[in-house]
Amino acid sequence: MNLSNDLILRVLSGEVTNRPPVWLMRQAGRILPGYRAVRSSVSGFKALVTNPELASQVTIEPVEVLGVDAAIIFSDILVIPEAMGLDYELVEKVGPVFPKTIRETKDVELLKEGEEAAEHLKYVYEAVRLTRKELDGRVPLIGFSGAPWTLLSYMVEGRGSKTFFKAKRFLYQNEEGSHLLLQKLTNSIICYLKHKIQSGAQVIQLFDSWAGILDNTLYERFGLPYLGMICEAITEVPVIVFARGAWFSLDKLNDLPCAALGIDWHISPVYARKVCGQGRVLQGNLDPVCLMSDPQMIANRSLQTIKGFGHHHIMNLGHGVYPETPLDHVKHFVEVVKSYNYP
Repeated sequence: MNLSNDLILRVLSGEVTNRPPVWLMRQAGRILPGYRAVRSSVSGFKALVTNPELASQVTIEPVEVLGVDAAIIFSDILVIPEAMGLDYELVEKVGPVFPKTIRETKDVELLKEGEEAAEHLKYVYEAVRLTRKELDGRVPLIGFSGAPWTLLSYMVEGRGSKTFFKAKRFLYQNEEGSHLLLQKLTNSIICYLKHKIQSGAQVIQLFDSWAGILDNTLYERFGLPYLGMICEAITEVPVIVFARGAWFSLDKLNDLPCAALGIDWHISPVYARKVCGQGRVLQGNLDPVCLMSDPQMIANRSLQTIKGFGHHHIMNLGHGVYPETPLDHVKHFVEVVKSYNYP
């Protein structure tokens, strides 16, 4: 099927384009009225994630309402641990909670991995198939996964945390068990992503949301090698790696065999280009809170970001859009980017 808008794919292939493509992490969320209506019609967030028809519906809404250049399948990073045998719950005003956590190596040994785990996620693959059909070539569809370290952090900690003390302690105290868990996660993620690609995903993004919790020594031992394995295994479509907060390892991230790197708001475009080079495709960087400001500030900061990166850049935020962000502000951001032309 030919795409009527293949801008993001052309940028990911290294092509110089007239303007940067734009999409937003968490674009299918509470900023949109359609999402809120669908979310209120089901018993909980997981009921939405596991319903292919509804997941497809909320995936497509940002394309129609915001006019973004890509859709990203609506799902959750924690479907992987669940498929491996570690169930989680989503508690209101708390977030994800694992009733049972990984505490020692024998807990890791009991987990499923690879294809055995991936086969439990057929509802995700069906959502991808439905979405590709409904998009009808309007824009590319992004599939995603949490990265191994980020998933480990939840599985050991049991919930979100400011420090992930228990997860970091596990790395220090049980290196063997840590590597076993990270390898099992990596094997499962690769199988999961290949199924997503077979079902229709045209780009893959890896979210290492808690990369910045570690220092460079720990991240380069327990984070980067496993990202590298995934990037080497996924060759069918472009891969974007987003390691939030890992500015300390940007040079090592730049060595990964991926199509693009996501950049959070902690560093400047100038620094990112200095480390990664002018030809490296980079994504993101705008502080999500900027979209809470007035339209002129949003335009100024967006254009400043675009000009700072120059070509080979995908415009996005430095993290997911906050649910409190006014919808008109998000629309304005997208319009500003789409109206820009490189000199």
